[in-house]
Amino acid sequence: MFFNKYKKLITQVLAKNNSKSTPENTNNMKVDQSPPQAVIGAGVKMQGQIISRENIIVDGLIEGSITAEDNQVLVSDSGAVKGNIHASIILVEGSVIGDISASQSVVISASGNMIGNIESPRVTLQDGAKFKGSIEMDPGQPKQVELLSSVKARRLNARSRQDEQKAS
Repeated sequence: MFFNKYKKLITQVLAKNNSKSTPENTNNMKVDQSPPQAVIGAGVKMQGQIISRENIIVDGLIEGSITAEDNQVLVSDSGAVKGNIHASIILVEGSVIGDISASQSVVISASGNMIGNIESPRVTLQDGAKFKGSIEMDPGQPKQVELLSSVKARRLNARSRQDEQKAS
């Protein structure tokens, strides 16, 4: 099956993310359970928006956005996406030009080429990966820093006014 090529990489990422498993959940799981998946073949070029409730493997070219909220998107070494990607886990082995946002993790492999911004709590850039853009691992942090900076600026302005009043 085509998915077996990528099963090891996906399994590694999922193993890190499934540390929340409880014994009662693991008793009901089947060992060789494959999630549903959609494969965009190497000879396929698609334009537009893709919204999926399945894992997506991109071997072809996608020009547009991909949304797979609670699932995985894999852009294989022969795949390319020109648009934004939003999913739970995103694995890039091919080329992505656009912003990606993952609720769990993003992995840019050694063969991956990414131009755009990444937003995810966990990001892995393997040795040899090509990346140009910014990485946001804590979306709430810049607002706090900005808020602290504005408070400090107000304090400095208040002190300068007090110093000017004392001088006159």
